[in-house]
Formats: sequence, C-alpha cells, structure tokens
Amino acid sequence: MDIHNTMLEALGIEVVSMDKNLVVMSMPVDHRTHQPLGYLHGGASAALAETAASLGAILHVDLQTTNVFGIEINANHIKSKRDGIVTAKAIPLHVGKTTMVWDVKITDEYNQLICISRCTIGIVPKKRQ
Repeated sequence: MDIHNTMLEALGIEVVSMDKNLVVMSMPVDHRTHQPLGYLHGGASAALAETAASLGAILHVDLQTTNVFGIEINANHIKSKRDGIVTAKAIPLHVGKTTMVWDVKITDEYNQLICISRCTIGIVPKKRQ
C-alpha cells in the first residue's frame, strides 16, 4: 500500500498492525493534527478512525473486484490532547456483503480514551471495463 501523497502521509498516520479482526494505527498530535487553539483536531481523529476501519475492511474483500468506501462515521471526542501520540484500535462489529460496521477506540500513550468512533463502510463492486 502506497501512502505517499495521501492524507495518511500528511497527518503522519502509520500502520502498527493489520489483521481482519483488529487494525491498529498511530498518529502524532502535533502541528499537522492540531486545531487553531493547539489541541488535537476532531477531524484528524475522525480521519484516523475512518482510515483504520477502511484498511480493516480491505482485508475482508477481493480488491480485484471490489472497492471499499466510508459511508458514515460518528465520533465522540472524550478528552483533549496537545501533544504525543494517539493510537486507534478498530474491530469489526458487522461484516456483511454490502456493508461493514467498525468500532474504533482512540487512546493516548497513557491508555486514556481520547475518542470513540463507529464507521460504516460500503462494499462496492468495481465496474467492468
């Protein structure tokens, strides 16, 4: 997977581990992921959560015939953070033929809950050419 010239590269998101039943990714809390007041931006947390869910969904499909797209995400921002690292752990709650639902918990390096998210992923057949 090539992350160059993507949001992952821009935000410093890294894959820690990938498995069908658990995807772990990390992201720095720094100038790239801050909102104007110097705290972790909720949109950056949502981007991390959707990325983890999407990569997990990829492990469940045949990419030769199928694409996956985030179709809905919610995020509850529990605790603010100014610096350090946050880690997303995504687990599938539902793996269906046309949709998947993933639960994503984002914690900091002290295992404090920063954000909890649920992401619905659409499974879309590729068009034949």
